[in-house]
Amino acid sequence: MSNQTMVKVEGNELILERVFQAPRELVFKMFSEAEHLKHWWGPRGWELTKCDVDFRPGGVWHYCMKCMDPNQGDFYGFESWGKGVYQEIHEPQEFVYIDYFSDAQGNESKEMPATLCTMTFIEEDGATRLINRSKYDEPEQLQKLLEMGMEQGTRETWDRLDEYLQTQV
Repeated sequence: MSNQTMVKVEGNELILERVFQAPRELVFKMFSEAEHLKHWWGPRGWELTKCDVDFRPGGVWHYCMKCMDPNQGDFYGFESWGKGVYQEIHEPQEFVYIDYFSDAQGNESKEMPATLCTMTFIEEDGATRLINRSKYDEPEQLQKLLEMGMEQGTRETWDRLDEYLQTQV
């Protein structure tokens, strides 16, 4: 990859940053439309089998990631459901949402922590610096997700976004 994802942990906050060689409006659009998210969201070997997006404050993004790669052992065939509830949208600069683990009906998991995510898109000479700030109630909640492989999953997801963006520019 030409541009690596920078990762930093500050207490109960995970900060991810990367520059994408695409206009800010296009990068923002990749996060706001189901038809785009279906092409890149999730780590390698996973696909979105369901993706409903109501991109407005108070709107919900409900999705299912399914492991389609038989080389991923016990994960093969596994489904992971998620739900985002949009809090603020300032197109194309930023949006804020609460990210939940959920079930197929959209019920939020009580066992897994919710994440307050702020996605900031900064224009840089035709490229876009994306900063994702994920905040948890407690540092232990963040640590639990890091131990589950969230950092690697995000890196792979953003690699896939970068590859998909190149087909859209």
